[in-house]
Amino acid sequence: MASKVSPSCRLVFCLLISAAVLRPGLGWYTVNSAYGDTIVMPCRLDVPQNLMFGKWKYEKPDGSPVFIAFRSSTKKSVQYDDVPEYKDRLSLSENYTLSISNAKISDEKRFVCMLVTEDNVFEAPTLVKVFKQPSKPEIVNKAPFLETEQLKKLGDCISRDSYPDGNITWYRNGKVMQPVDGEVAILFKKEIDPGTQLYTVTSSLEYRTTKSDIQMPFTCSVTYYGPSGQKTIYSEQAIFDIYYPTEQVTIQVLPPKNAIKEGDNITLQCLGNGNPPPEEFMFYLPGQPEGIRSSNTYTLTDVRRNATGDYKCSLIDKRNMAASTTITVHYLDLSLNPSGEVTKQIGDTLPVSCTISASRNATVVWMKDNIRLRSSPSFSSLHYQDAGNYVCETALQEVEGLKKRESLTLIVEGKPQIKMTKKTDPSGLSKTIICHVEGFPKPAIQWTITGSGSVINQTEESPYINGRYYSKIIISPEENVTLTCTAENQLERTVNSLNVSANENREKVNDQAKLIVGIVVGLLLAALVAGVVYWLYMKKSKTASKHVNKDLGNMEENKKLEENNHKTEA
Repeated sequence: MASKVSPSCRLVFCLLISAAVLRPGLGWYTVNSAYGDTIVMPCRLDVPQNLMFGKWKYEKPDGSPVFIAFRSSTKKSVQYDDVPEYKDRLSLSENYTLSISNAKISDEKRFVCMLVTEDNVFEAPTLVKVFKQPSKPEIVNKAPFLETEQLKKLGDCISRDSYPDGNITWYRNGKVMQPVDGEVAILFKKEIDPGTQLYTVTSSLEYRTTKSDIQMPFTCSVTYYGPSGQKTIYSEQAIFDIYYPTEQVTIQVLPPKNAIKEGDNITLQCLGNGNPPPEEFMFYLPGQPEGIRSSNTYTLTDVRRNATGDYKCSLIDKRNMAASTTITVHYLDLSLNPSGEVTKQIGDTLPVSCTISASRNATVVWMKDNIRLRSSPSFSSLHYQDAGNYVCETALQEVEGLKKRESLTLIVEGKPQIKMTKKTDPSGLSKTIICHVEGFPKPAIQWTITGSGSVINQTEESPYINGRYYSKIIISPEENVTLTCTAENQLERTVNSLNVSANENREKVNDQAKLIVGIVVGLLLAALVAGVVYWLYMKKSKTASKHVNKDLGNMEENKKLEENNHKTEA
């Protein structure tokens, strides 16, 4: 007869068996957790009514079990096994859900929930997967510059602390870069931290650049798996300085001007389109076969017209890579003949010429006393009005500031010339004597009188204009007199006289008296004739009245009429 096995022996035996055998019907169950989060693993078993206790374990790589948590169904107590890596990290709920705080990579194991009754053991396995999002990738160890047509390391793309390890991809202007022999080389490297078991992945990129990569953005990304699936993180853009040789040389004049004139300072600037640009050039000046080595600028000061010509610059090591420009130094010369102060005599001939020499057609303007003339002055016979300040001015309209001017101050001198005129007042009582004078410098006028007479007013002078002016006096001579006008300047003294007769004045007065007497006599004769005519009329009127009365036979009326007539005569 077989011996009876105690309940405690049966329980131990069942636990040992269940450590290696899964309960049929329960498949794999996976719990995904993020690094540092709390791992929550439900038991996934229906709790039997005769449950004695529940227990959690995990399996080592060799398959041996490690118990970590125990909960009694009768005593309602929880016990945690002395496992150092899970100390203070475990929590077992009443429904036997196991929680592990601060998830680590080492927690990625196969855990088993065990529910034990007196006669059976139920198990449910759970596979824990832990994920760690990597740091944002960054491009490090970047090349300070890239050179065209050379395979050169661009930089390293690095992403740290990921689990599982990620995959790095390079991009040029947003497009994936693939390895191409001689053009693109990509080297991948993966490292794991022994303590944290986190991965650091690095990808190095070698690239043969071209000028099309100027300002071209390069980026990289890391693709990793997380609790919710695959994700990608991108780095910041990196733009590289692209070095390329000079393919073209240009030359320009500074500061830029529409035109260059004599006396200007000009600077030649030579530029190459390479990167970095050339720092030195050879400059070639007109008529000088030997070049001048200089920085990218060469300055010429106070240029003259002989600086006109072709200028060239080239690379130091490639003389055939050159550029040229033509510079024209504009000039303007003016010659006025005669110029300055010129003194001539009235009536003289004076040829005047203003000669222009310029780098292009120039405009010429003549001014006299600040008034523009229509044409250039020409003097075949000088007059006093020709005197003045003449200016010949010329300019190049296209060249700012290029103007020239010369002046001529013309003085026209002449000896005094005198002309005397006489004007009698309508009353005949006074005479106005005028002395007209021409000459330069201005002659001084002096009056003298011989004979008796008186000066009625002070000497009156007109303004001195164009070498001419006059002086006049008004006199009333009582007898014949002679007036003398003297004009004198630095050149000569001139005298002229005029006789003024007093008879002319008396005759005119007598004529006026005779005219008055004639008028009076005429008026008296006219009055006498009027009286005679009136008397004859009255006499005729009386005779006619007598004849009428006689014919009518009215003697009485006639008598009365006669009496009336007598009264009238009285």
